[in-house]
Amino acid sequence: MPICPELADSTPDPVPSTQDGCADCLADGTRWVHLRLCLTCGRVGCCDSSPQRHASRHAAALKHPVIRSLEPGETWRWCFVHQTGA
Repeated sequence: MPICPELADSTPDPVPSTQDGCADCLADGTRWVHLRLCLTCGRVGCCDSSPQRHASRHAAALKHPVIRSLEPGETWRWCFVHQTGA
């Protein structure tokens, strides 16, 4: 049984908006800690350990429910709607 419908979605990951880092941090000249990929639109944002928390801010502003880690070797996903991961 799936944890939530958003995490059960098996559509292919979108193409990342950038390969260079957090799109907003790059534009603002700020730093990030870890990168996340929006699975709705492909926006690359920084994690909640980063000062600006761009991935969470993007998800809240645009109602995009699921991100995944873009860190090497990590495949986990997080659903903002249900506050759960897989």
